Amino acid sequence: MTQTQKILVTGATGTVGRQVVAELLARGHAVRALTRDPKKADFPAGVEVVQGDLTEPDSLGPALEGITGLHLITFGGPYFAPLETGPRILELAHAAGVRRVTVLHGGGPTLLEDAVRADDGVEWTVLMPVEFMANALEWADGVVAEDEVREPFVARLSAMVHEADIGAVAAVALTEEGHGGQEYVITGPELLTVGDKVATIAAARGRNIALVELTEEQAVARWRTAGRPEDVIGFLLEAYGNTPEVGRTVVDTVEKVTGRPARTFAQWAAEHADIFRSEPSGSTPDRP
Repeated sequence: MTQTQKILVTGATGTVGRQVVAELLARGHAVRALTRDPKKADFPAGVEVVQGDLTEPDSLGPALEGITGLHLITFGGPYFAPLETGPRILELAHAAGVRRVTVLHGGGPTLLEDAVRADDGVEWTVLMPVEFMANALEWADGVVAEDEVREPFVARLSAMVHEADIGAVAAVALTEEGHGGQEYVITGPELLTVGDKVATIAAARGRNIALVELTEEQAVARWRTAGRPEDVIGFLLEAYGNTPEVGRTVVDTVEKVTGRPARTFAQWAAEHADIFRSEPSGSTPDRP
């Protein structure tokens, strides 16, 4: 049995962070969750919630006491701005005796991720998930209100990954030997079109969903109306209209690292079927 360790999870209230917390708990480890506002945090019993802000790294001092592993995200502050505090965070981690660090790749190079990769004083692992299955939650409003999904580029292929599998890979890398210096691309077990995803959700909720394909122009207009910044719109057009090979190639990282197959989108849809039957909460999932 793996020896109990204490792990600090930053971004703990996010789509992936919550899964890292859950997986560590399931494996019997002590978990400390970092959040700007502990009063608003909602974690399972046994999770120690502490206040801190990655944009103000010195606030992490108390949170790092007694920590053996650290899970980091690469963005913070308003509009998911890339963090520039990586070097100071790692200084504090070294001083606290942190042995292992995982960093959730945010879609491009960042000062924080660069600092982690250049650090030879910890066993670091970079997690590079493709599209989150949780991104399908963006369809919930349209499905509940009109039994339809409206999307461009509906034939695009995705190897989308269950967020719990990202958490599982992170938990192993944070608590077991053999993952230092690794860059893990994390995918689900299958390639899916938008139509495949919609049909899977329809089957899980027990009611048909119409798929309406938008033109590129219609999609841009909708995203602008929703207040999406132009750089985000550009990213979506490229990611959806010209999905890079890594996003449409299945790899077996989950099984190799955790010892069990990656979860399917059908499993995800069954777990979230009620959200597509009733009024959604209004929360927006993180993007990889």
